[in-house]
Amino acid sequence: MKLFFIVSAIFITSISVFFRDSLQELFNNITSFHSTPTTSIISATISSESPMTTVNTIKNTMSKALSHAKIVPRRSADRGHADHGWLNSYHTFSFANYYDPKYQNFGSLRVLNEDRVEGGSGFPTHPHRDAEIFSYILSGELTHRDSMIKKGAEGSQGDDFYRMKRGDVQFTTGGTGIAHSEQNEAEEQVHFLQIWALPWKRGLTPRYHTKTFNEDAKRSAFLPILSPLKAGPSASAPEEAAAEPTLPETIPVHADLVMAAGIIGVDKRFKWTVGGDAVKKTNGRNVYIHVPMTKNGNAKVRLDGREDAVLGEGDGAFVSNVNAGDVLSVESIGEAEAEVVVLDSD
Repeated sequence: MKLFFIVSAIFITSISVFFRDSLQELFNNITSFHSTPTTSIISATISSESPMTTVNTIKNTMSKALSHAKIVPRRSADRGHADHGWLNSYHTFSFANYYDPKYQNFGSLRVLNEDRVEGGSGFPTHPHRDAEIFSYILSGELTHRDSMIKKGAEGSQGDDFYRMKRGDVQFTTGGTGIAHSEQNEAEEQVHFLQIWALPWKRGLTPRYHTKTFNEDAKRSAFLPILSPLKAGPSASAPEEAAAEPTLPETIPVHADLVMAAGIIGVDKRFKWTVGGDAVKKTNGRNVYIHVPMTKNGNAKVRLDGREDAVLGEGDGAFVSNVNAGDVLSVESIGEAEAEVVVLDSD
């Protein structure tokens, strides 16, 4: 009988140790899941599990964080395209001679053109009205001249800034009407994004803003570039003149729209909080993600961990059925860092 009790005690102790170790291993796996990059999890799993279990683990690891979001890629090759020799332009939305009723706008976003202009050429003086227009310079220089600033009186930064380079963003409120030209007065080709937004009301006072955005900051996280005018659609004349944006250090836009940009290193992941903490409409927002053609095709990103939402250079994606506060992950999975532009609107 004494022997029976001794054997029983040994058995119970063994079981306790087994469960203790199993629980500890489970706890370690859970905590490492939150702190270890996906690639490390997958590598460890492959070495210790069967092929079928590995596949299931990978699927679970890459599961969608925003399961309610709808993500529809817009492939580069499917965009409108016009090559005029001096101008090579791709159109995400209907523009000029390119028309597709399926692509008229996405929320407040109306135009997204990826343009390359050869040296010594450009857009001659032309009018604009009732549109919010901004240029995001990717490489080269773009010279802006308009009907509000006399030649020779241009400044180096601010409302009267006229020569833009990499990192600069110029914003124009067309409002009641303005005329300007955009020329490449250098020898090198200029590559930039031309983006238009629909303003929250017509007949605004024409205005320019230009600002340089830090490249290092873009490599740390998505850097806000534009945010709505803080005073909103009912802004007074003094508030319009003050031009205070909702988010500090951004350019104010007359629309419920936030623009941000990031440069994501290989195997790095940025997160975008829908609405950017700067919007009035919080439900049913429209987020467009664009990957400019800057790395000779070597950049690639994955949205929300979805294999059907992998974007190459020139690709974009419509992200809908999301609300302010939702978090969208953008992971760089190519062979070169990926420049990514976020356009988040009502």
